[in-house]
Amino acid sequence: MSHALDVNCDEVVVEIRGRLGCITLSRPRALNALSLPMIRALAAYLLAWRDDERIQAVAIRGSSKAGPTGGEVAPFGGFCAGGDIRFFHQAVLAADAELEDFFTEEYTLNHLIHSYPKPYIAFMDGIVMGGGMGLCQGGALADPAGEHEGAGRVAPSARARGARLRIVTPRTKMAMPETNIGLFPDVGGGYFLSRCPGRSGEWLALTGEAIGAGQALALGLADACFEAASLGPAWDALGRLQTLDEASLQRWVATYLIADYAHDAGAGAEIDHYFSLESVSDIIHALEAAPSDWARQTAATLRQRSPLMLHVTLEQIRRARRMSLADDLRMERDIVRHCFSSRHLGRFGPATETMEGIRALVVDKDQTPKWNPARIEEVTPRMVAPFFVSPWPAHAHPLRDLR
Repeated sequence: MSHALDVNCDEVVVEIRGRLGCITLSRPRALNALSLPMIRALAAYLLAWRDDERIQAVAIRGSSKAGPTGGEVAPFGGFCAGGDIRFFHQAVLAADAELEDFFTEEYTLNHLIHSYPKPYIAFMDGIVMGGGMGLCQGGALADPAGEHEGAGRVAPSARARGARLRIVTPRTKMAMPETNIGLFPDVGGGYFLSRCPGRSGEWLALTGEAIGAGQALALGLADACFEAASLGPAWDALGRLQTLDEASLQRWVATYLIADYAHDAGAGAEIDHYFSLESVSDIIHALEAAPSDWARQTAATLRQRSPLMLHVTLEQIRRARRMSLADDLRMERDIVRHCFSSRHLGRFGPATETMEGIRALVVDKDQTPKWNPARIEEVTPRMVAPFFVSPWPAHAHPLRDLR
């Protein structure tokens, strides 16, 4: 049955199946990129269901284009490609204050998902990037102390942690690619990437590399892998469960789990060696001097990213490793304000690094961003440090109420 909550957004489709609140992101032509109305709808439903005794758990999935012309919508096949980057570009050019609302409300939603008191099951099929990761990684078990010190704990893939479950498939393509457009891995990326094993969080954050299901499981960014063809039956069976507690979810998972799916950590030793170095300059120089193909390819990837935002991102990840999620999100809210209004650099709106990246990669698509500074070696600490100074006093911070 449909939920009676009055939310004006047809890009978020909801229904209640038994004791399960079901959410489908339905903006497939934009790869389910998050708009502000979608963020507001998601928050409204999650808040309503949090306090609704009929609802024992929430499941979220994406949709994709189907049929020979792509004119039909199919459940699954794509989760969420991130925030609506074209909206960012248009909002800056129009001086639209909703850009500020977007990030404040998105990060508040990320915190709500992470602290949700009921089981939250994310079907991470297809593309799961940027803001899409923010809708999924809240399904991870919170670090109770909020100050995890280093290598992350990898969850056993065969069970949901704390009755929260992040499901991937063999066609999952997961990434935090923000440095490619002059941004940084936000939506809590500092928190969940810094808790990956070893220095894999730095590697994912700086390079923006896409990983598949095996690496997602190995790095603690997913809990279970299902066959793509079993997602529909699994979704339907989940809605038929009479009780949605941890024990019943464990049995449900076991029915669809690809038990022997490879946990592929990739180039773990090389990642830890290079991405533990002190600075971005140290990392790139060591990679370029290394003999392996992996190192040279990784260096070439870093050379394409925004030099300024690589330095900001490395500092973000390392600070976040000892932060609670709420503090990390407040830090990220500070950074994103500076990304679109870099006062300390005298660069505003269209002249910012972020707007140049969006222009080159998304709007004009010339694939030749004119980064400033142009080289990793030209970035100075004085350019980076102000990104971590809040533009708001603590009592007026837009995320001051997060705990």
